[in-house]
Amino acid sequence: MTTTEALIAAADAPGVVLDAVEGKPAGTVIRPRQHRLPSRKLWIAFARGAAGRVVVDDGARRALTRDGRSLLPAGVRGVDGRFDADDAVEVVDEDGRPFAKGLTRVSADALRAIAGRRTGDLPEGTPHEVVHRDDLVVLP
Repeated sequence: MTTTEALIAAADAPGVVLDAVEGKPAGTVIRPRQHRLPSRKLWIAFARGAAGRVVVDDGARRALTRDGRSLLPAGVRGVDGRFDADDAVEVVDEDGRPFAKGLTRVSADALRAIAGRRTGDLPEGTPHEVVHRDDLVVLP
């Protein structure tokens, strides 16, 4: 599969095409992903609006981005917005920068009640994952 970069730039800017060809800053470069996303993950990332935000610590961020893990309540530091189970949420770091999006398995109110808890300390019947890795897209 051949991949191509795209450039968004002001067409009326003097020398923009020449700058782009020469590799000089000329606008916003869109680089292709290394791996294609399945259609379900494309749907999560781009077709579903986020109903809220889940703030996570650095350990949870590493587990999601580097290790391909699910988001567990222990890594949650905050919850913004009102959402229900199965709604899409942005996953953000403690500085508020979004780095992932996924479908949550618990509502905002339920998540506020279990945020920071280890799996063994969760009430019976509570899902162990806030966002399962199959329902999570790490953003570029």
